[in-house]
Amino acid sequence: MTDPRALFDLTGRVACVTGASSGLGRRAALALARAGASVVGVARRREALHSLVEEIGEKAASVTADIADRDAAWTLCTSVSAPFGSPDIIVHAAGINTRQIADDVTAEGWDQTLALNLTAPFFLSQAFVPAMRLKGWGRIVNFASLQTTRAFPGGIAYGASKGGIGQLTRAMAEAWSPHGITANAIGPGFFPTELTQTVFDDPDRAFRNAAQTCAGRNGTLQDLDGPLLFLCSEASNYVTGQVLMVDGGFSAK
Repeated sequence: MTDPRALFDLTGRVACVTGASSGLGRRAALALARAGASVVGVARRREALHSLVEEIGEKAASVTADIADRDAAWTLCTSVSAPFGSPDIIVHAAGINTRQIADDVTAEGWDQTLALNLTAPFFLSQAFVPAMRLKGWGRIVNFASLQTTRAFPGGIAYGASKGGIGQLTRAMAEAWSPHGITANAIGPGFFPTELTQTVFDDPDRAFRNAAQTCAGRNGTLQDLDGPLLFLCSEASNYVTGQVLMVDGGFSAK
């Protein structure tokens, strides 16, 4: 029988994490590194990425890039693969929420949201999949949302992108899982990040959100570690096409 602890060991694996300069992306990069993976963080903010690399050490590298540039996906794939080899794991944590209400949504805001939240995860994954297919092993982890399945005020573009992530995840699994590549998504509840700063700056609103969960609290960054490692490791070999809600039961009530 396999040692259960070995199922979560990522020693020898290479992971790419987008949006690694802050928030859930940064936390994901740290968790994967601590589980043994070599990690390449991708984001636009060079200094923040350098701070991440310094914290992790020699098993980390960074690539400064705008992943919303669809035409640069294959070039980015080459840059990410340079430090440690082609990634076995890709975590799509980069995202944006313009918080424009329906009547005020602009074409620019819509395009920016869909490009970063939905288009980039597909085309980057498409670029990394050939190498994963050759290995017969790969992990794709998208970031869904509470808004994958429900509507929030001021979230029409964001919600559309995250609803798309749910279906994209299933379609990725259908296309690539026969080759040993699983595709799943994490759906975070309310975690304290830059994207949710306005929520946590309002104590009453943060309290109301916590009260709507089954757990009676909002998330902390460490709550992400276990679900992420599960989906990125051998432990989830037979799990694909799923959206795992990490929301304290918010979506269950």
